[in-house]
Amino acid sequence: MPFLYLILAGLCEVIWAIGLKKTDGLTTFLSDSSKIWPTIWTILFMLISFWLLSLAMRDLPLSTAYAVWTGIGAVGTVIYGMIFLNEPRDILRILCIALVIAGIAGLKLLGHKPA
Repeated sequence: MPFLYLILAGLCEVIWAIGLKKTDGLTTFLSDSSKIWPTIWTILFMLISFWLLSLAMRDLPLSTAYAVWTGIGAVGTVIYGMIFLNEPRDILRILCIALVIAGIAGLKLLGHKPA
């Protein structure tokens, strides 16, 4: 169950990072009320992400949980950027993302001792 919490926390991290981009750094809602909903969603998913991460950390070592959480967030946001924001898709970037995925998988395969 802790890895399920961790995966969900990582997916929420992707969502809040995308939301943060849409809010222009949580500042534009002060001058543009149309940005209030992206800001609310961003903060909501931040809280959910941290809560799920805290649940995962009950049973997983800090180092594993944090590395996997940030790895899922990094991979997810890069893929989103490549697909929807026309960010670079060169082979070196894709290789680097593959290395991050390999690291996440390696941490999962190595297992963990209960904290």
